[in-house]
Amino acid sequence: MKQLSTKVTSNGHGQDSSYFLGWEEYEKNPYDEIKNPNGMIQMGLAENQLCFDLIESWLVKNPDAASLKRNGQSIFRELALFQDYHGMPEFKKAMAEFMEEIRGNRVTFDPKKIVLAAGSTSANETLMFCLAEPGDAFLLPTPYYPGFDRDLKWRTGAEIVPIHCSSSNGFQITESALQQAYQQAEKLDLKVKGVLVTNPSNPLGTALTRRELNLLVDFITSKNIHLISDEIYSGTMFGFEQFISVMDVLKDKKLENTEVSKRVHVVYSLSKDLGLPGFRVGAIYSNDEMIVSAATKMSSFGLVSSQTQYLLSALLSDKKFTSQYLEENQKRLKSRQRRLVSGLESAGITCLRSNAGLFCWVDMRHLLDTNTFEAELDLWKKIVYNVKLNISPGSSCHCTEPGWFRVCFANMSEDTLDLALKRLKTFVESTDCGRMISRSSHERLKSLRKKTVSNWVFRVSWTDRVPDER
Repeated sequence: MKQLSTKVTSNGHGQDSSYFLGWEEYEKNPYDEIKNPNGMIQMGLAENQLCFDLIESWLVKNPDAASLKRNGQSIFRELALFQDYHGMPEFKKAMAEFMEEIRGNRVTFDPKKIVLAAGSTSANETLMFCLAEPGDAFLLPTPYYPGFDRDLKWRTGAEIVPIHCSSSNGFQITESALQQAYQQAEKLDLKVKGVLVTNPSNPLGTALTRRELNLLVDFITSKNIHLISDEIYSGTMFGFEQFISVMDVLKDKKLENTEVSKRVHVVYSLSKDLGLPGFRVGAIYSNDEMIVSAATKMSSFGLVSSQTQYLLSALLSDKKFTSQYLEENQKRLKSRQRRLVSGLESAGITCLRSNAGLFCWVDMRHLLDTNTFEAELDLWKKIVYNVKLNISPGSSCHCTEPGWFRVCFANMSEDTLDLALKRLKTFVESTDCGRMISRSSHERLKSLRKKTVSNWVFRVSWTDRVPDER
């Protein structure tokens, strides 16, 4: 038998996480309104399917783009030939302008500083290769996207040290949490190369506050390390607040074109804002010329196809369309999020207050038999196998408090969402054993558990959490 590499034989990919196991169970028995009405409903997939009709309408009105034509003449042969890995200038320009538009045109992006990648997964991994040696660490606030264990660590050899955040303040990042994570890395003899955040957060569905962003920039400045801001959900803001990018903070602090700005990098993609994960379009934006140069060379391993760049450069260059799309997308996401929150509340379940994203961070702590991660996984299994809803348990997101779940709402029809909520409500009522929790008593219980769980959180160290993460 041939010897295989440790990357092949180890479980570093994280495929055994409950996050991915839920997907596998869904694929065995997917819900279909006609063909399989009792099947499993996928609520663990952060896809944005709410505005496909707008894009489809644009394609009908702009047949040249989809037909690979320019002024009515085919450019198929031009696009079929080898393209330089720097990417099409017109597409990078359109991407830069779209990113500016999402940020209210308060900041600018130089197309020459954009590196294209096959999605944000590729973009984040490329940055790891550029910034860290095997064994170096990045600090990530919890809870965080389960796929980061694969994207950031699997092939690069980098390590993740969590910044433990608590429900006591809405899981916001604090200076003490940052310092504790940094000190924990030092105790483990890990060299910290930077901090990575998602803004807006996956799985919380909340955008970072200006206070948190200022704190992060000050922290990486004092430690002389990097900051990666994954902003792939920046166009999904649906609250009254405007999205604040780390680029806004650099501008406000007058740190543009400084050494600090060279250590701040933005990751973006069209998978969430436009709902195009299958197109595999991601980007790195960096002010460091060496990183741009190296990342561009590395992009050879994950290029964006020429026809995709051509089509999307036309779409994103249509400013009337992008303006209308972003506005309508915001309205539809807000409406859908409210529908989920309202349905959950009718079942006695609350959520973290959110203002962005394609999901809610749902509090089911009152449904746990005990305040443990074992009880959380037991509840998750009941919801997956009995209720037939695939949701993501908080432990898969490295949350330090049992009983939180990520529930997606934008990857299905309203009727399917209503059915999912009906199933969940029936389950909650059946498991209360006649002790229907009124809203007032639920709030008292929730307040009590916040106090007790918060004390428990601060006793949990990074090494204590390792067994739960396997």
